[in-house]
Amino acid sequence: MDVGEVEVPYQRRDGDRIICEICPVHCRLKEGQAGLCRGRAVVDGRLLATNYGQLVALHLDPIEKKPLYHVFPGSRIWSAGPNGCNLFCRWCQNCDISQHTALTRFMEPDELSEYAMTRGSVGLAYTYTEPLIWYETVRDTAPRISAKGGINVLVTNGYVDEEPLRALAPWIDAANVDLKFMDEEYYHKYTGGELEVVQRSIRILHEEGVHVEVTHLMVTGITDAIDQVKRLADWVAGVNPDIPLHLSRYFPHHRWHEPPTPVGTLLQAKEEAERRLSFVYLGNLLLENGSNTICPDCGSVAVRRSGG
Repeated sequence: MDVGEVEVPYQRRDGDRIICEICPVHCRLKEGQAGLCRGRAVVDGRLLATNYGQLVALHLDPIEKKPLYHVFPGSRIWSAGPNGCNLFCRWCQNCDISQHTALTRFMEPDELSEYAMTRGSVGLAYTYTEPLIWYETVRDTAPRISAKGGINVLVTNGYVDEEPLRALAPWIDAANVDLKFMDEEYYHKYTGGELEVVQRSIRILHEEGVHVEVTHLMVTGITDAIDQVKRLADWVAGVNPDIPLHLSRYFPHHRWHEPPTPVGTLLQAKEEAERRLSFVYLGNLLLENGSNTICPDCGSVAVRRSGG
């Protein structure tokens, strides 16, 4: 396919600019300009998906690594993502491929969907950076994987406009959404995103029948306050108390150099969240019972995982 043929499906013109309407950044681009995510550009008067089919990473991972704990436990899934992001988290754990230009390889949706069903994989996870800046590739690949009996998984920051998300949702089987803050001011200051938009995305995915799990990275000194975890768990429970919540341990990276999240803080956060939610897990931490799935009715171990 000629990449030059792939136009961004959600856009509008305003004078000499074209406004991208995939995510709420709404980049206003003139001829020759690229968007914040580096995945779109105006070329010869058209807003094109310049990252179409371009993979910055392709790996076969345990599905628990996404993390998804309630979808085909113990299975493996091919995982791919684009180069770039529409947020700028100061502690980004994948900054080398999300915040900086990196080498990519091209795969057509037909080729990628075929590859996704090899080596015992259950499907394809769109992940590593922000898959929704890769909207056109996901849109064209996901139906092909569904037709082959595979599953499509989004691992996303949830910073996307409503119409594109609803259009994509019928092809998505499961999603893990990163809910970074429960404070609108901090959300914008430290990531460039908006809490309300991410919450809306979680609600939409749940409403559309997508299996949803939520991740919260416990960044030392900024997102690890127990009061914030309480508010986050309360909000998730308001959508559905059976939505799994992953509280992940932070390690210094990118532009944030505070020490790793104290284990005691993670344990306290898990205890508080479990007062509100049926399934709470600790990530990036090998700890007894931190990753096991416990039956909420009888209290027995339903799924035992490494480190649990």
